[in-house]
Amino acid sequence: MSVLRTPARRRLAVAAALPLTALLITSCGYGSKADKSAAASPAASTGGKKLSADQVRIGYFPNLTHATALVGVQRGIFQKDLGGTQLKGTTFNAGPSEVEALNAGSIDIGFIGPSPAINAYTQSGGKSLRIIGGSASGGVKLVVNPKKITSESDLKGKKIATPQLGNTQDVAFLNWLNTKGWKVDPQSGKGAVSVVREDNSVTVDAFKTGAIDGAWVPEPTASQLLGEGGKTLIDESDLWPGKKFVITNIVVSQSFLKAHPDVVQAVLKGSVDTNKWINANEDQAKASANDALKSLSGKALKPSVLDSAWPSIKITDDPLAATLQAEANHAVTAGLLKKPDLKGIYDLDPLNKVLASEGQPAVSDAGLGTH
Repeated sequence: MSVLRTPARRRLAVAAALPLTALLITSCGYGSKADKSAAASPAASTGGKKLSADQVRIGYFPNLTHATALVGVQRGIFQKDLGGTQLKGTTFNAGPSEVEALNAGSIDIGFIGPSPAINAYTQSGGKSLRIIGGSASGGVKLVVNPKKITSESDLKGKKIATPQLGNTQDVAFLNWLNTKGWKVDPQSGKGAVSVVREDNSVTVDAFKTGAIDGAWVPEPTASQLLGEGGKTLIDESDLWPGKKFVITNIVVSQSFLKAHPDVVQAVLKGSVDTNKWINANEDQAKASANDALKSLSGKALKPSVLDSAWPSIKITDDPLAATLQAEANHAVTAGLLKKPDLKGIYDLDPLNKVLASEGQPAVSDAGLGTH
């Protein structure tokens, strides 16, 4: 089902693309497939020291680009660092839905793409969230039906899916179309290429039936399309200097950061510990992420899909802040955002304290920090 076919999702998607004067999204409805409760950490808090909050509510996606959250929750790494403070997880299908939940106070911390984070920050006048860490780079591809599309020029007149209006992949694709000089209305998706906004959960079936001709999507959806005969036309990493760009950040509501800095630091410690384990144990990490996906969706990824998807995702503590401004500029070019002032969007002090305790170098906010 397209995200534009339900009133709630239409309102949410349009709100994500409003100019800086737009109001915060505060509704508590997340759409039909956006508010799945994730299983609590298996290492439930029993006897650990409770921090300043009884629980912390964390949002993330059932995507491999959110492997830090998938693995960290599934293996109980976050819960171990949280001690007696209980972790409660909720999964979402796209960033604007997760932003809505963060703004409504339904979650406290979220793993999310850069575009929804930028939108939320600018729409609130810099008051809604802070980016406090990185999680992943890469893992996004434009996969097409090779019977219909063999070159970039063949995209004209075709239907290409993105996960949701205003989400990170939607912005990236609209920006890329602009670099080609192809006009597409950012709201309707109509133009030289038809941009179809639909949940990743239905994209593979739409591709199989011919309802779409390709999709600009994150992993594992991209590799699932490859498994159905699709071909990679563009790997987004190839469009960035050094092939690095932020695909997943860690954000926190400013109110929760102010009220519970110890809990935020514990979550970041869990993230750093998880990332270290993932990068040191590739095969086990893949299996753990797949177990988490099975728990959340009821179905594990095929080994061929997992093996295809995993290498394109780089797990990192660094939020790659220098690429955030570029992604904001892309949203401006795409016509989804007025030129934003991102000063203060990052607060990396808690993360850098964790990294220092681990003997690791500090990461940069690229001049977009709170200081």
